[in-house]
Amino acid sequence: MTPILYGPIGRAVEEISPHAETDPVGIYAACLSMWSAAIGGTVRVNRRTPLVWTALVGRTGLGKGIAYGAAEHIMSPAIGRFLETHTVSGLTSGASMVNHLWLQQQATEEMESGRDVRTLVVEEEWSESLRRARRDHSFTPNLRIAWDGKTLRNTTKEEHQEVTGPGLVMHGHITPSDWNEYVSVREAAGGTFNRFLPVTLSAVPMLDDDADEWPTLDVDDLAEAYTWATARPRTLTLGTDAKPLWRLVRRYGRILNASLPEHLAVFVQRTEEQTLRVAACLAASERSTTITHAMLSAALSFVRYSVHSVTTLVAAAEERHPRKVTPADKVRAVIARAGTIKRGDLIRASKIPAAQLDTVLSGMDDVTTERQRTNGRPAIVLRLEQLERQEVRPRDEGVNVDVPNVQGQVVSLDDKRRGNSPHATERPARPQRDQNDLADPFAVLRANLHR
Repeated sequence: MTPILYGPIGRAVEEISPHAETDPVGIYAACLSMWSAAIGGTVRVNRRTPLVWTALVGRTGLGKGIAYGAAEHIMSPAIGRFLETHTVSGLTSGASMVNHLWLQQQATEEMESGRDVRTLVVEEEWSESLRRARRDHSFTPNLRIAWDGKTLRNTTKEEHQEVTGPGLVMHGHITPSDWNEYVSVREAAGGTFNRFLPVTLSAVPMLDDDADEWPTLDVDDLAEAYTWATARPRTLTLGTDAKPLWRLVRRYGRILNASLPEHLAVFVQRTEEQTLRVAACLAASERSTTITHAMLSAALSFVRYSVHSVTTLVAAAEERHPRKVTPADKVRAVIARAGTIKRGDLIRASKIPAAQLDTVLSGMDDVTTERQRTNGRPAIVLRLEQLERQEVRPRDEGVNVDVPNVQGQVVSLDDKRRGNSPHATERPARPQRDQNDLADPFAVLRANLHR
């Protein structure tokens, strides 16, 4: 797998990591959010601002705050006073969010550099903010609008407030238990929380001296990149060498959406755009209007890490509080055991009434039916669609792509590696749950790729 850390930001994270008792990927995630907010007024990719929203997920003591502090140490010298003047917290209603951006827009309207609606929202106690935000029905819809870069409007104020092209970036800290309590599947299905890239933090070795100071970093290249990115509008495009990988990224997103259970798929339905946004941030950090294969590959590695993080979180929650088995789950399990099954046998095996079964089947896109001739009346036979029907080309550009299976594990589709960054480090291997050999939906797909 291509290493996650990349470019000037990755090098700075590597340099500071030995001095910080926290997972380096957490520092990197916080840096990406800060950087995307800072360049959000001028950089565009695919007609959108590459805003990167992240969440650090870890138990108390794993260094979520340390990760953010280390990221500040890296980014502050590079992006000037941006963090001091554009960082806020406590925006827990749709009205307060729009009001803050509108006031900032009004205050900068007459400035020579033009209006400035860049904002970095940092919630170090994100669970408390999410709890309060539940009372306001406009909060999550406005979050979705802000991530999309569309116009925000406040209709609750006497004075009509309208913010065009908001540059809002969210970064939060939360424990795994609070994530599963406040980040609901329902909200994710509505499109709110699949706009975040959650990153689970691992424990790291304890430093010999916990008072060890962070080193002075040389971030001149990042500072020059910030000046370049904000000097005038920049439109970023995919380079020729990155386009084959981009096609694979798009298919990867479709495979995830089609193969994961719905309660997992709702969290990763924006994999394609998230990868492009991260890649655009990496390109801007190297003063490039062209997104190269190496940049896109590193971005995909980071997004895949996040996909694995969220599937692991959901799987852990299910172990503690098993999800209620739905009629669709029963039908899918019965057909999977039988391979193909007649409708009457399915009714008896699943113990679902015939009238209800028709309703259940109408909402299952992965089940196909066909009529088979018999000596008597034609029989209706049902089977699960096979994943080999997905559009995946053999040995597509030699890029390793991992897909979490239904247990939250990572299944490798291609072991061939390329595009490694010379200054990046591999993430330590994480413990994985036992492989379930009876539920591997990617067996045929892997075989096709290795022909």
